[in-house]
Amino acid sequence: MPGRSTSSSSSGSTGFISFSGVESALSSLKTFQSCISSGMDTASSVALDLVETQTEVSSEYSMDKAMVEFAMMDRELNHYLKAVQSTINHVKEERSEKIPDLKLLVEKKFLALQNKNSDADFQNNEKFVQFKQQLKELKKQSVKPKEDGGHNEFDKIKDKDGSRAGNERDGLQSDREADITEGVDEDMIVTQSQTNFICPITQLEMKKPVKNKVCGHTYEEEAIVRMIESKHERKKKACCPKIGCSHVDMRMSDLIQDEALRRAIESHKKRRRQSN
Repeated sequence: MPGRSTSSSSSGSTGFISFSGVESALSSLKTFQSCISSGMDTASSVALDLVETQTEVSSEYSMDKAMVEFAMMDRELNHYLKAVQSTINHVKEERSEKIPDLKLLVEKKFLALQNKNSDADFQNNEKFVQFKQQLKELKKQSVKPKEDGGHNEFDKIKDKDGSRAGNERDGLQSDREADITEGVDEDMIVTQSQTNFICPITQLEMKKPVKNKVCGHTYEEEAIVRMIESKHERKKKACCPKIGCSHVDMRMSDLIQDEALRRAIESHKKRRRQSN
């Protein structure tokens, strides 16, 4: 980042400096920020795909590492933008007749910010934090607890096929026990899914779930947006529609896409279609 030329011009003895060229360059850098944001969205989506399909990828090429690199680029770019803006403000306040070395000033401020870097900075990167949360949630959905004594739905199919082929690992008794509990387990799964996947506003299974960053509750995007807009149009606060929630001043900025939940709902729908 340091070394980027910063143009300036003087209008003689008045000491006036035009920052139009610098501000134009800052605008271009902010556009690059949106490219980093898009890259993080893509890396996050690929990472969720890998978890969903249970694909193993070496840590060297993991999306987690890619997200860290994106977050570092974003941090560095933010520091450079802050350094430039701080330098501009400083020069405007000083109103010195002598034109200062803008490049040197920016470099000093930039390095001062960079020297304060720490891993804790990533907790301030919303996309990085969201990525870690979504990954954790999807892993929970992909590796469900085995509620029937060690057999989930896929294990049952696998075990039955294996026993017919002479696999003695579980034996016929395990299959009979699995058959007895299968109906009960399916009911439990459906009940749990209905609780997790139902929008508190529409009382329907969500298609595009969004999560509230403040309280953690999820809603159908269209329904919650409409509710917030309606409240704000009437100059009223929008409360979280989840019964018992204490969040009483919802804003649009509180909502983020819940990609992990959306994928879990789609996966549930697919299993439901296959079982019919």
